[in-house]
Amino acid sequence: MLLKVGELAKRSGLTVRTLHHYDEIGLLTPSARADNGYRLYDRRDVARLHQIVALRRFGLSLAEIGAYFAQPNAPLASIVERQIAMLDEQIDQAARLREHLVRLRGTLLEGQEPELADWLSTLELMTMYDKYFSKDELARLPMYYDSQAMETQWSELIDEARALMEGGTPPEDEKPRALSVRWMTMLARDTNGDPRLLAKLNRMHDSEPSMQAHIGISPALRDYVLRAFAETKMLVYEKYLSPDEIRFMRANYGKRAMEWPQLMADVRDAIEAGLTPDSPEGAALARRWFELFRSYAGDDPNTQRKFREALQNEPELQVGTLADETLLTFVRQAMQRIAPSR
Repeated sequence: MLLKVGELAKRSGLTVRTLHHYDEIGLLTPSARADNGYRLYDRRDVARLHQIVALRRFGLSLAEIGAYFAQPNAPLASIVERQIAMLDEQIDQAARLREHLVRLRGTLLEGQEPELADWLSTLELMTMYDKYFSKDELARLPMYYDSQAMETQWSELIDEARALMEGGTPPEDEKPRALSVRWMTMLARDTNGDPRLLAKLNRMHDSEPSMQAHIGISPALRDYVLRAFAETKMLVYEKYLSPDEIRFMRANYGKRAMEWPQLMADVRDAIEAGLTPDSPEGAALARRWFELFRSYAGDDPNTQRKFREALQNEPELQVGTLADETLLTFVRQAMQRIAPSR
């Protein structure tokens, strides 16, 4: 399989101009060219690009990388070995990359050549997270820096969820509900309980089809789990609501669910910025919160009171939501300030 320069740029997260530059300085010369002159890259070319990107991330200049490749008797396996040794000295955020490099090294030392897809997968992971997260955020994102310990857990859970969905089990059934609680609890753990990291992770998932394919969570599967998770909450609320109120809640509860992580992220930012609930920013956040709340609770103050009563009496309603007491206290106080305007 041969890749055109545009295809390789898209898959690797680099620009066409960068690949052209690597060719011009002799660092990465494509193995073939089409009749029309287009550069064509094969598996060995992508493997070399993998090394270039990795060594650039470790601070080496292009000239230093060229000199490294010019060393005699430097087999590919030793380069991967050096990458692993260097990665071990980096901060925790490099652990996810290390896991993939270990796999590649094992393949090489067995006398086999990794497939093109293996190199591309590693290249994608090396660049994808950098698009959405700062270095500080990656250092606080367990899903990234502790991926080796978590991958098996998520793989099993994803397979279980997919089997339920493809087997036609309604998300309202007991098994999907129980699975969704495990799912959301793990997600809270693996995003360090930080809604800001979850909001960015959601954005990356929505924007990167290659990530969806890599981890096996399609939009349909995510929606299935979210519907099951919403059902766990609605069953609790049903104890407090009338039949008409329940029908309204069921028709609207999940419609704007994906807006909550970003709103909670904005509240968390406000708290860390030292803003107070009675500040203009606090009031604006409270109005956004109330608007989302009323989208499924309705406009009747008595119904809204029932929802608040349930939240006070039912701790399980907060499980897997990333809404801790600090965040909720800020919102409650801000809501009290805007109450007269409602």
